[in-house]
Amino acid sequence: MITSEIKAFLDLHKLGYVATVSEDGMPNLSPKGTIIGWDENTLAFADIRSPDTMKNLQSNPNVEINSIDPLSRKGYLFSGKARILNDGSQFDEIMSFYRDKGIKSPIGSIVLVDVSKVSEVTSPLYDMGLSEDDIRAKWKKHFENL
Repeated sequence: MITSEIKAFLDLHKLGYVATVSEDGMPNLSPKGTIIGWDENTLAFADIRSPDTMKNLQSNPNVEINSIDPLSRKGYLFSGKARILNDGSQFDEIMSFYRDKGIKSPIGSIVLVDVSKVSEVTSPLYDMGLSEDDIRAKWKKHFENL
């Protein structure tokens, strides 16, 4: 399910958005710069500054994660159930992974997401016949002009 291509995509693009729902049904969308493909069925991210996300996951483990390449306008949407790790060998292993990657921020917990569905996401611009090169050039120019 989480292929080597998807893992490489997440390693390259870093940023994704985690969607949760609070106890009173309010949506919460939170950016995360630590999303990784941990294994073929599991994503992970670090609780660095995520009080609302963590509170929501404790009462409702359902989660969606969206990660998009801002230039190609392609990416992935992951759906699944979260598990929160605060200690243990897997916590230590993932924490070491993050530290080896240079993440210095304090990490409170590790969230594992057992992925039940992966969908590819593409911009409607592709439906209009634009190539990936065309779309990349358009957005590269946009960002260069900021």
